[in-house]
Amino acid sequence: MTPIRHLILILGDQLSTGISSLADADPAQDVVLMCEVMAEATYVRHHKQKIAFIFSAMRHFAEELREKGFRVRYTRLDDGDNAGSFGAEVLRAVADVAPQTIVVTEPGEWRVLDDMKHWQAELRCPVEIRPDSRFLCSHATFRQWAAGRRDFTMEFFYREMRRRTGLLMEGDAPIGGRWNFDSENRNPARPDLFRPQRKRFPPDAISREVIALVAERFEGHIGRLDRFGFAVTRAQAEEVQDAFIADYLPHFGETQDAMLAADPFLNHALLSFYINIGFLDPLAVCRAAEREYLEGRAPIAAVEGFIRQIIGWREYVRGVYWLKMPGYVESNFFGNTRGLPGFYWTGETDMRCLATVIGETIEHAYAHHIQRLMVTGNFALLAGVDPYAVHEWYLEVYADAYEWVEAPNVIGMSQFADGGLLGSKPYAASGNYISKMSDYCETCRYDVRKKTGEDACPFNALYWDFLDRNGAALSGNRRLAQPYATWQRMSDQKRHEYRASAQGFLKRLDAGERV
Repeated sequence: MTPIRHLILILGDQLSTGISSLADADPAQDVVLMCEVMAEATYVRHHKQKIAFIFSAMRHFAEELREKGFRVRYTRLDDGDNAGSFGAEVLRAVADVAPQTIVVTEPGEWRVLDDMKHWQAELRCPVEIRPDSRFLCSHATFRQWAAGRRDFTMEFFYREMRRRTGLLMEGDAPIGGRWNFDSENRNPARPDLFRPQRKRFPPDAISREVIALVAERFEGHIGRLDRFGFAVTRAQAEEVQDAFIADYLPHFGETQDAMLAADPFLNHALLSFYINIGFLDPLAVCRAAEREYLEGRAPIAAVEGFIRQIIGWREYVRGVYWLKMPGYVESNFFGNTRGLPGFYWTGETDMRCLATVIGETIEHAYAHHIQRLMVTGNFALLAGVDPYAVHEWYLEVYADAYEWVEAPNVIGMSQFADGGLLGSKPYAASGNYISKMSDYCETCRYDVRKKTGEDACPFNALYWDFLDRNGAALSGNRRLAQPYATWQRMSDQKRHEYRASAQGFLKRLDAGERV
């Protein structure tokens, strides 16, 4: 029998035949290991659809590899001899197949990489951890860019990525004469009965089996499974990409910050699931979007805004994560300690914006970036919730959430818990922002026009209370000069009313009353 050269471990978010661990793979000499393990499914209480999506995608990818002639050793969650963790499953495989080397592409989470670094000594087998070539900016390149900077302004990083990739460039200059068209992408939306229906995929036999498993083993986790319609193969993900490019990209920019209760997706791409899991190549997706502009089918503002999210923001937050871990997720600039309100798990609140976004999260394991930043994130920031609890919630409930992308978005941008390393000011806002960018306030039991009192929108008093209680930390921030000047011009009575209204609300929140 031919000796096994490589035992190649493929993780659940590495479902690409172009992954670096498979770069020199030989079906005649190598064994691919894939495993569904309880340690990864439960280190936070992931959304049911998130678990079902990843497990089903893994099983389909294993079949794709088998069709290419690979010997795939696949451990299902309910296999009787499942050892329960990556390390234990690798140990079991090493004992069975005796490989010369274990090969893996670096994981997306620091805790997993930290564990892998001990495998070689523990398993007494060489372990080769390869860079993740799916990303366009290496760790070393990002460290070089970040060196000597007091804060990390994403815009400057983004421009470097544009130059490096050549996307939307004419020589050294940006197409259209501007790097950023974000100012044109902030319009509210109106209901559109003619918006194309989103592509969904009825669960096949593999997905149905996984869904039944998740329903049985993860009953206590957030989410529902009857709405499962994710793409679970590369071909299906490419269909979703093609539909976005044709039907939604032309209008993506103008409504990317908008929110409608009856239309949770608007013109958003819904591609992050498939890029992050490995089905879609991020640069290829950007090239496809660029072609739509170059061939006159989509405006520059829409295409630039979409590309910026991928080669700019996505690459940037990964760089921040690996530069600042492991301590980054423990950051707590404001010293916030309040627990995450229970309605984040149920959606049972009279604040319609939060009830809507959390309800959509429960149903779809998805909310778009403004819903995450300016509704659920904004409320947690204003209420003084422990940022680590907020971080865990986001990691649990969204099907596209992996720690490398989620933690900087929450700890840095949403909660300002890193003290301004990532964002130049906290994304704190009163109810007026939500009213302007959504239709949530129209039927809310709270009145967004009222500033204080039990019937007033809680965001209004909480906003000013947030600025007041954090004045020592924030009053020197130049981007907050205007609101602090407004606060100082208020009468003592008005400031007292804001504080009292906020504290009354928080007291009811802490008591577990419905708010």
